[in-house]
Amino acid sequence: ALDNKLGGLRDDPSGVELPPVPELPHYAAVDYDQSSRRSPFRARQAAPEAAPEGSSELAPDSDRPLDPLEAYPLDKLMLVGTLSVGNRPSALVRAPGGEVHRLTSGDHMGADYGRIVSITERSVQLVEVVNNGRGGWTERTRQLTLDDPTTK
Repeated sequence: ALDNKLGGLRDDPSGVELPPVPELPHYAAVDYDQSSRRSPFRARQAAPEAAPEGSSELAPDSDRPLDPLEAYPLDKLMLVGTLSVGNRPSALVRAPGGEVHRLTSGDHMGADYGRIVSITERSVQLVEVVNNGRGGWTERTRQLTLDDPTTK
C-alpha cells in the first residue's frame, strides 16, 4: 500500500500540498568596537620561553662541503651491501637516481647531517644532528639495514 502511494506521488508530484515556507526573522548586525583591546584568546603575559634542549655547540659545520648523499633524505637511500678492504668496512649505498656510493666511517649521508659511526655486515649506523626548533641542536642515532631477501 505504501509502495503504491509513493509510486503515485513520483508519477504525479503536483498533487502534494506543502506548507508555506516560514518567514525568516530579521537579525540586526552589531558593531564590534573591541578590536583595539587584548584578544581573550591570548595570554595576558607572554610565557617565558623554555630553555632550548640540546646545544648550539652541536650545530653542523656550515663551512664543510656537503657529501653527495647529503642531498637526499635518509629514507630515500638504500643500503645494498657491505664489504671490507684491508680490515676497513665499507657500505654500498644506492641513491634515488640508481647510482651506488661506497662509504666508510666518518662519511656523511642524509639531509640531517648524518655521520657514519659504524658499519657491520648488515647495517650502517649513523648519528644525525637535528635542529630542535628552539635554537638548539640534538643528536639522534639512525640505522640503515640490508633488506632480508627472505621477506621479499
